[in-house]
Amino acid sequence: MKAQPQGQGRPLIFGEVLFDTFPDGARVLGGAPFNVAWHLQGFGEAPLFVSAVGADRQGEEVLDLMRAWGLDTRGVQVHEAHPTGKVAVTLRDGQPSYDIVSHQAYDYISLSGVEEAIRGVRVSLLYHGSLAVRHDTSRQTLARLRAQLAIPRCVDVNLRAPWWRRETVLDDVAGAYCVKLNDGELMELTAPGEGAEDDLRAAAAALLEQSGMQVLIVTRGEQGAMVLTADETLRGDPVVVEEVVDTVGAGDAFSAVVLLGMQRGWEWPDILRRALAFAARICRVRGATLEDRGLYTAFLEAWTEDGRGRGR
Repeated sequence: MKAQPQGQGRPLIFGEVLFDTFPDGARVLGGAPFNVAWHLQGFGEAPLFVSAVGADRQGEEVLDLMRAWGLDTRGVQVHEAHPTGKVAVTLRDGQPSYDIVSHQAYDYISLSGVEEAIRGVRVSLLYHGSLAVRHDTSRQTLARLRAQLAIPRCVDVNLRAPWWRRETVLDDVAGAYCVKLNDGELMELTAPGEGAEDDLRAAAAALLEQSGMQVLIVTRGEQGAMVLTADETLRGDPVVVEEVVDTVGAGDAFSAVVLLGMQRGWEWPDILRRALAFAARICRVRGATLEDRGLYTAFLEAWTEDGRGRGR
């Protein structure tokens, strides 16, 4: 089973870029779409990242880091009235709590700015999450963009309280080519259950059929992941990580390799195995992104050799 499409253009990545801020003053740059775009650039896919930052020091830092990595910044709007995205992380009884601050720049991505950014750019697929469309402006922009672009759409579900409603998320995933979510999110969107594999498989099959998507990916943490289509179910075994530094961004790393595989027309069993391997590697470093270009090259070379050995 081969993924579609096969790379006729650049991936269009739509959504948030933000800083996680901590009580000690530390900041970590992220946002699922930003992380995905970062990895795709590392793999040489030249994505077009569409977002917004504030006219502030943090926004300029985002743009500087993008330029240094080689990411195209034309799709990042700069807003005077709204600040660069922020998530305030606090510790309560040793457990982290997240306040995803509202009315940030990425909540106000304008259609006119996006249309200007993509003019003359051939795009192959549209990727977006669910957080960046929590407010009307960005939601309406994405809706218009979906209507204008006749390209496959990939949705990365991120259920972040209080910024989601079941009916809205189900509307977002309807008709998508590919949807990725974790096992907990799957059960929240479908029906309560114990999380046993039979429950997950039934819930996934129901969501796949009801939403009209072609491919559903369910990540399961230490239990690996599943890929479902109307015809088959694939299971990927987890990659053992001996020294886990943190798991921040592992899901975004997984998503990036899924998009990479779609761009390059890989078979789904290969996509699943390679996505799990790259996600495991991200767990060995602090944060959600890497600045080691050699690591991306090493993965690509290994996957190329793997494909040759398997006749792909």
